[in-house]
Amino acid sequence: MTIHRVTGKAAGRSRGSAFGNLVTAVAVDPAAAPTVAEQTRNTLAQLDGILAELGTDKTRLIQATVYLADLRRKDEMEAEWVKWIGPDPKNWPQRACVGVTLMPSDLVEIVLVAAKGDA
Repeated sequence: MTIHRVTGKAAGRSRGSAFGNLVTAVAVDPAAAPTVAEQTRNTLAQLDGILAELGTDKTRLIQATVYLADLRRKDEMEAEWVKWIGPDPKNWPQRACVGVTLMPSDLVEIVLVAAKGDA
């Protein structure tokens, strides 16, 4: 089986990969917006594009990990996440949110695992 990769701007890593019916994707806000809400919105838009390029979408998510530079601002991220993921619990993945040290311009980083095809 072939691994399909979506290359990014950074050397040595991909923005997403697909192997069989399993897809992974990672993104940050390329614009480095000033708020957690804006960065979350922009990051999720990036992820929509990566998932589409790999043949799936947010309705097929299995797992999500959200990394926040300041966990006290989780509610700001949560509001954008809920708008993006939608009201149908059938589409809600398992999700964790972790406080971490990120690059100074990054407030949010999100990693997704999704299915594609008939898996």
